[in-house]
Amino acid sequence: MDTTLFFQQLINALSLGSMYALIAIGYTMVYGVLRLINFAHGEIMMVGAYAALFCITILNVPFLGALSLAMIFAALVGISIDKIAYKPLRNAPKISLLITAIGMSYLIQNLFNVIFGSAALSFPVPSYLEKVIEFKGLSISVISIFVPVLTFVILLFVLFVLYKSKYGVAIRALAFDIQTVSLMGIDANKIIALVFALGSALAAVGGVFWAINYPSIDPHMGVLIGLKAFAAAVLGGIGSVVGAVLGGLIIGFSEVIVVAFFPELSGFKDAFAFIFLVFILLFKPTGILGINYERSRF
Repeated sequence: MDTTLFFQQLINALSLGSMYALIAIGYTMVYGVLRLINFAHGEIMMVGAYAALFCITILNVPFLGALSLAMIFAALVGISIDKIAYKPLRNAPKISLLITAIGMSYLIQNLFNVIFGSAALSFPVPSYLEKVIEFKGLSISVISIFVPVLTFVILLFVLFVLYKSKYGVAIRALAFDIQTVSLMGIDANKIIALVFALGSALAAVGGVFWAINYPSIDPHMGVLIGLKAFAAAVLGGIGSVVGAVLGGLIIGFSEVIVVAFFPELSGFKDAFAFIFLVFILLFKPTGILGINYERSRF
């Protein structure tokens, strides 16, 4: 095997997997608290990408400012979805929440389809992220380094919030028993809103960097990416933040390796992530880090 090619694909896989991981964290946090598969999460990622595009092209905001505003906007959208669609169904059967989540997903897709049209829009890439570093035969783009580093920093931040802040204690308590926590005087809805805000902001980061890597966005971009990120969360052990990151990296690696080393199977690139998921779940039904899920959620 060509060593240079191997390390080149390793870097590409790390970058792709990191983007899945950023989105998967939101899936796993919402599921951990509400036992809800938020199928609208992929669309929140799409909303974040459109918000950044709007800020850059219409408001002439620099990239980092646009990214920050996109995170804030996506967080507000996530909180709004919870308030409007999920909060009224807190005590309803889980199937009602699931159907509502699917409905919200299609509603947001159609809304953006009507406003922006179904055609893909090009996303402006900052010049400093387009730079390519040549190192011992490897061509490494700056974004391929930036995204994994940022994902690692974000993972540390999320773990700090969960384990070293009073809000993290409340989130973890809520994940175990939402009714009891509410009886203890904690505003459960406020903590749930915080979870949606945090997960949605991270989804926006994932969406913006996805748009930079594949410089176009469209209203349906969140469907397949969201499903793969969800698969990553399940693969890592849904309810575990570290598991979500691990699952995202595994999905990213499996996707890149298939295309790079087995080009005849590249037509199955999108399906391979789910085939890999099913294979792992046959042996680990709770996901890779799901074994202590009930004792140490998140």
